[in-house]
Amino acid sequence: MAHPKFQQLLNKESKISVIGLGYVGLPIALELARHFQVVGFDIKEERVALMQRQEDPSKELEAADFAGCDIQFTSKPEDLRAASFHVVAVPTPINRHNLPDLHPLLSASKTVGKILKKGDCVVFESTVYPGCTEDDCVPILEAESGLKFNVDFKVGYSPERINPGDKEHTLTKILKIVSGSDAEALELISEVYGAIIKAGIYKASSIKVAEAAKIIENTQRDVNIALMNELSLIFNRLDINTYEVLEAAGTKWNFLKFFPGLVGGHCIGVDPYYLTYKASELGIHSRIITGGRVINDGMAPYIANEVVKRLISAGHPINGSRVLVMGATFKENVSDIRNSKVADLVHELQSFSVQVEVVDPYACSDELQEEYGYGLVEAPSGRYQAVVVAVNHGDYVDLPESYFNGLLAEKGLFVDVKGIYRNAGFSLNYWSL
Repeated sequence: MAHPKFQQLLNKESKISVIGLGYVGLPIALELARHFQVVGFDIKEERVALMQRQEDPSKELEAADFAGCDIQFTSKPEDLRAASFHVVAVPTPINRHNLPDLHPLLSASKTVGKILKKGDCVVFESTVYPGCTEDDCVPILEAESGLKFNVDFKVGYSPERINPGDKEHTLTKILKIVSGSDAEALELISEVYGAIIKAGIYKASSIKVAEAAKIIENTQRDVNIALMNELSLIFNRLDINTYEVLEAAGTKWNFLKFFPGLVGGHCIGVDPYYLTYKASELGIHSRIITGGRVINDGMAPYIANEVVKRLISAGHPINGSRVLVMGATFKENVSDIRNSKVADLVHELQSFSVQVEVVDPYACSDELQEEYGYGLVEAPSGRYQAVVVAVNHGDYVDLPESYFNGLLAEKGLFVDVKGIYRNAGFSLNYWSL
């Protein structure tokens, strides 16, 4: 027997709202809109205008993905009143001190609180530390609405598992964790998400458990990549290639296959700081998680220093040397530049008075200029003392040696951060992590 409120949503007697239409919110809103009436809300009018024209501002979805969706895109908060089930999917970044920046989440909570009605349910998808939903968001909902939690309205938490650029593990194919503030909320939330998630639903025992599960998914990856990066520092001193070591070790059946690299983006490079922040509130100083963050945040300066040292060894004057950086996004085959560690690499090279030019087939030059203070060049020109393939975009993985020879000056350095050309047999002056 379906939950009565779920049946109302299914019959389109009530609507679902999705607040925040970025990499997470838009795919959820569109998928829900294939079954329910949806109000898609974003505070940026220019983004809303694009979506009204069936364009994804994040460039992840095609126009065809908007087809057959019963959805109203809006930047007007009053349009949310028509909904009784609200999904909050706004970013949860960190500030320049690596502390949680809850402003977008708390602002979204205020927006929802102002239109909240008796009987409504609010589900948060944003990555947070355990306890944030109930301790930080719920009081705002109560204060803005004048309603009482778990009496007049219910709350849930269902962490997002969107992986930008991944065309295989898409929204409906990933098992969805759900949680609710009581049994009734859990039932309703499970049925709503169950209508769109083909991979199934996992019911967490509490909201805090669901919050913690999400945050350790990326913390675990961060710590494992940090180990690989630390091994890379060691193996570089030993003059052996890290990837060759990992390939050999990977022949053991239970060896975990992680690789060194720049760890940025809106998840792996951010989420651990939410957990260490909460741990410090509890009087616990995290050693492993914090240590992993220190190593990973230090990789861009390390790469820049290696480039400079190797240029000096090759006889190149550093002041005025030209370096081409290929790739600016936080990972391959996406346009997302949030928390991209390539920016740290560029700034570190510039601090040595190196002339840096950056190209990227996905990134927006204006966004890079606004966020990091540098833009893209349309195409490489002339010769460079070093070429750094910083992101393994599909456009870069099969380039021939002649391409790089055409870019490099005499005794130029080819830096392959992710090791994608390690087996190519290039005769270039080559270095990778």
